[in-house]
Amino acid sequence: MKPLAERLRPETFDDYIGQEHLIAEGAVLREAIKSEQIPSFILWGPPGVGKTSLAKLISNYLDCDFYALSAINSGVKDIRETIEKAQNQTTSLLSKGSRPVLFIDEIHRFSKSQQDSLLKAVEEGIITLIGATTENPSFEVISALLSRCQVYVLEPLSKDQLVKLVDEALKNDEFLRAKKIKIKDYEAMIQLSGGDARRLYNILELVANNYNGKDELVVTNELVKKISQNNIAIYDKDGEQHYDIISAFIKSIRGSDPNGAVYWLARMIHGGEDVKFIARRIIISAAEDIGLANPNALLIAQTAFDCATTVGLPEARIILSEAAIYLANSAKSNSAYLAIDEALAVVKKTGDLPVPLHLRNAPTKLMKELSYGENYKYSHDGEHNFSEQEYLPKELEGKKLFQPQDNPLETKSKERLKSLWQKKYGY
Repeated sequence: MKPLAERLRPETFDDYIGQEHLIAEGAVLREAIKSEQIPSFILWGPPGVGKTSLAKLISNYLDCDFYALSAINSGVKDIRETIEKAQNQTTSLLSKGSRPVLFIDEIHRFSKSQQDSLLKAVEEGIITLIGATTENPSFEVISALLSRCQVYVLEPLSKDQLVKLVDEALKNDEFLRAKKIKIKDYEAMIQLSGGDARRLYNILELVANNYNGKDELVVTNELVKKISQNNIAIYDKDGEQHYDIISAFIKSIRGSDPNGAVYWLARMIHGGEDVKFIARRIIISAAEDIGLANPNALLIAQTAFDCATTVGLPEARIILSEAAIYLANSAKSNSAYLAIDEALAVVKKTGDLPVPLHLRNAPTKLMKELSYGENYKYSHDGEHNFSEQEYLPKELEGKKLFQPQDNPLETKSKERLKSLWQKKYGY
């Protein structure tokens, strides 16, 4: 028998629960579907909110051939074979009205070469690509493919929607309907599901299996927790817990609390979190939160990443713990983080300002004749290896992007800036 989640996949848009901003009457995606002119697109959202179900509904509505690949176990060869099959089907007499849909689950797991292999088919309209991802497409999907696709964001399911899923399951599934099940409490099921409809169905099915065939089964929070505790891991590496716990971990480091940091680290390790993910977040924290107050923190974090990924668990726990505690106990500064964000904001606002002539390289005679590099002052020829000159474009002269903060290392830097740049920047 198929799992409950598979048995209850919606067959019409009226059966689909959630994502009203996309598929309600008049919504952008619903209108595109009704016009039968849907673009290739990527569905981005947390696990279990209906990405696969929505893709299948669209293909059914369009009455087109539907091909599905999972990025976990598909390679370039599988992609090319599927595209060739879709192309042959399109040109045959058996072809349906709309062009074939190729659904790729977890498209963020595809390598660059795998994603590259999709470009031609998408561009030429051989297929309509629907990708599903739990990761930000801006970081995980190559720009060439992303520029050819719309991105639709799927929202987490609300408590009311999750309750409705349970109620609809008891009413519509023939196996659950045959059992005497009464839901008294929903909270434990919803909490353990983490907002993932698939996990919610798994929990419901697990609880329903305890029906003895005679008396009514009253589902309470206590019963759900008792049945689930040995069967379902509360820590979900792909769901809400994943993001909440890593957030608590980073904020504990930022707040200089080694106890909180090591506790949340333990929660992640116990839950089976990827060592590389934890180590990467430690590196980011070292740069963002400790920064110039203790630049050695970044070296410690990188070393921890290398060592932890080399030895693996269980020993990696010690390395990650050492790094997390070191970072939590370090002085904090986010000046580098603020400086680069301010600089990026300036660049976005002012565009590609020309490099001042005195800072340009002049490797050819023509460039020298055009005054490239003229009047440049070699810093090491000046007192204290400093020669006063402008390093920003003319339109930004005197602009302050870096703001030293009050900690020993940056104070030393600030004192140097006072003596060298006081007239210009007013430090």
